[in-house]
Amino acid sequence: MTEGLTTPGAGWRRADGPPAEKRARRRKGGRRGGGRGGEVAMVEDAEFTSYYGRPIIKPPVWKSPDVPLYLFLGGMAGSSSILAAVADVTGRPLLTRTARYTAGGGAIASVVFLIHDLGRPERFLHMLRVFKPTSPLSVGSYILAPYGAAAGATAAVELLGWFPRLKRFGGVVSALFGGPLATYTAVLLANTAVPSWHAAHDQLPFVFGGSAMAAGGGVTMVFTPVAEAAPSRRAAVAGAAIELAVMHRVETGHGIVSEPYHEGRPGTLLRTAKACTAAGAALTVVAGRRRAGAVVAGLLLAAGSLLTRFGVFEAGMASARDPKYTVVPQRERLAAREAATLDGHASTIIR
Repeated sequence: MTEGLTTPGAGWRRADGPPAEKRARRRKGGRRGGGRGGEVAMVEDAEFTSYYGRPIIKPPVWKSPDVPLYLFLGGMAGSSSILAAVADVTGRPLLTRTARYTAGGGAIASVVFLIHDLGRPERFLHMLRVFKPTSPLSVGSYILAPYGAAAGATAAVELLGWFPRLKRFGGVVSALFGGPLATYTAVLLANTAVPSWHAAHDQLPFVFGGSAMAAGGGVTMVFTPVAEAAPSRRAAVAGAAIELAVMHRVETGHGIVSEPYHEGRPGTLLRTAKACTAAGAALTVVAGRRRAGAVVAGLLLAAGSLLTRFGVFEAGMASARDPKYTVVPQRERLAAREAATLDGHASTIIR
């Protein structure tokens, strides 16, 4: 009665590695030839199984493309606000105007995608009812709300030409919130139980921050005369370098939970993102002071940033769906703790 459920590949499926028959053959083959003094196990090693391959953790209910677009637009808007403040202080009116429009438009669009993902507009307002410092979602709501108001109002008065002092004040406020807005979403992802996001909690804020700089610098390069776009070029190249360097660590530095970043659809997205980002940064250095070069480089950088957000999002969702990315790291941590305990006991005995 239970054979159909306990047979690997039927009801119960392994969370890591090949089916039991292959693993058993490898174990027997390894002992054939005889390890010296080796013991022959009378029962199979205990193996973790997941009923019908179902996930152990519940994947986030966030939808694509709403959430990746929200991540991209928020980061682009935050870095553009900082560029607008720098341009205003250094006397670059055309860059100031472009960056303010980019920040205001990105802020409004990101809120639209966020509300669409939430399903009902009042859900966003409900998040503002309580401020909880230990919750990245709560803190992020109190970053997004004042930032969106300041950036949107600044873009509006820039367009209408009203209240120059209010325009500068709004630009300063949005610049102060721009950095946190560009990086808090990485903290939000890493604070979940999703294995490939949580393992990279130290790196994701730098990835998102660098990606935001590349996007904001790239977009403002496209719409600003090259004579005033020097801050955009510097921000774009610096952000691209940070994103590429830290993303490499995310993709290779966390054992099995780094796999989703370079396999399947997430891997394709992130490889394309790296190609766009690297090409955009190189073109900015080589031809960024020429109009055609600035436009092409800016578009490549923006595309790379967008694809990075989609790739990171898809990699995390893939790791949440596959039980092995939850179980194998747990086993490794348990084995490490047991080894440390045994070492401690051995040291005590020797003393």
